[in-house]
Amino acid sequence: MARPLLVTVLAEPARLHGLAPAQWDLLLRQSAACGLHASLYHLALGQDALAGMPERARRHLEWADLRWRAHGRAAQHEVACILEALSGIGVAPVLLKGAAYAAAGLQAALGRRYADIDILVPKERLPDVEAALMLHGWRTTALDPYDQRYYREWMHELPPMSHAQRGNTVDVHHAIVPETAAARPDPAKLRAAAVPVPGQPGLWTLCPHDMFLHSAVHLFWDGEFEHGLRDLFDLHRLALQFGPQPGFWDGLAARARELDLARPLFYALRYCVRLLGTAVPTAVLAEAEAGPGRPKAALLALMDALFLRVLPPHLGSAGPARRLAHGALYVRGNWLRMPPLLLSRHLFHKAFLSPRLAEAG
Repeated sequence: MARPLLVTVLAEPARLHGLAPAQWDLLLRQSAACGLHASLYHLALGQDALAGMPERARRHLEWADLRWRAHGRAAQHEVACILEALSGIGVAPVLLKGAAYAAAGLQAALGRRYADIDILVPKERLPDVEAALMLHGWRTTALDPYDQRYYREWMHELPPMSHAQRGNTVDVHHAIVPETAAARPDPAKLRAAAVPVPGQPGLWTLCPHDMFLHSAVHLFWDGEFEHGLRDLFDLHRLALQFGPQPGFWDGLAARARELDLARPLFYALRYCVRLLGTAVPTAVLAEAEAGPGRPKAALLALMDALFLRVLPPHLGSAGPARRLAHGALYVRGNWLRMPPLLLSRHLFHKAFLSPRLAEAG
């Protein structure tokens, strides 16, 4: 299977030089489908390739960068408001995913937009955190009683909270996987290893190992692949930035085993290397191949067929094979989050009862 142009450019940014106008048109359409317009702008900026691209393409990417910068200012303000709300109750939140990349000034933040601000707090402080946020204008989004129970009893987060005036959403996590998942990394270990954000007292991010592993969990265990290539590119850029730090590669597999996350780490390394050519040391790949995260041969062949179908960009209507792969990975994501009986109840409710309740409402 030929590698899509966007994947080639993400793996080898120097390829931005010398693209024909038709290739730029294809590249822009692929990056738009993946939410990578502004990231593409920063790749071109880093390669000094802006001057050589067609004017329309350059203006398109410059506009994407302007929107990303406006988004970043709004998100930064929202983080400050969250921090202010929680400072009064003595809770120091740990930022997750996109907001964490931005606060820590990581390369993975360049051009990356994110819908919500995700924070991690101790489970025992959830009532205090929810109350403090409500006092500062956030409200739980409208959910039926089943969904409220779904979040509060079984999931790893509160129902999403949206600000009454600004409309921005905060997701309050007490763990990085649901309570009902078979593998449950200890949130206390994640918080204990967290690192402070320079210049922002009371604000933290996960340490490099845990940030990389959480990104892998988010991509390979959630079952949603609308931004799959963007999330894989997150992992690629985190690896490029953290890799030269002493001890990052040497301790990554051990930390994954400690947190029961060897399987998502295996997939993260495998598909980063296969699709984006991420420079992972041979010894690290060998350790992952020989470790507990590697699936059996038949299962690995199936996962290759599914992930390599959904991660690359796609334009137009998805064909039956891609739709089947998305569906299979969605079911798999739910299977990883819940035991079989609870999963069957949940899927039945969402498929048959929730639509009727919505119509009745």
